[in-house]
Amino acid sequence: MNPDASHADPQVIADIIKNYKVVAVVGLSPKPERPSYRVAEYLKQHGYRIVPVNPGQKEILGEKCYPSLKDIPFPVDVVDIFRNVEAIPGIVAEAIEKGAKAVWMQLDLVEPESAQKARDAGLQVVMDRCLKVEHANLTSR
Repeated sequence: MNPDASHADPQVIADIIKNYKVVAVVGLSPKPERPSYRVAEYLKQHGYRIVPVNPGQKEILGEKCYPSLKDIPFPVDVVDIFRNVEAIPGIVAEAIEKGAKAVWMQLDLVEPESAQKARDAGLQVVMDRCLKVEHANLTSR
């Protein structure tokens, strides 16, 4: 078995990309040069509803920005995390409380304990992968 499999099952990745369309981007930067901005912009261009989560901003990419997941007044499917690893346990707890269907930890983000909590609560989990890259790979086949 691939040692990475627990981080990113290809079937889970495909399922999330194909079936979930509302993505809360936690730690979305308003700066176009930042990876979070480029990923969110790409997803928006490909038909996803982007929900920026950044307490310091009012709006990013033309979308209302929320201070935290719990402040979003509607359901979200995927919680895409662009924060440091220390912030992940709290974000995952909010994602579970919010009723999200999946937690996606971007490149270099791995937090096995939080991932297990999310899985135990019924969420799908991807770690250490870029949602933009995975979408591009999946849809180019």
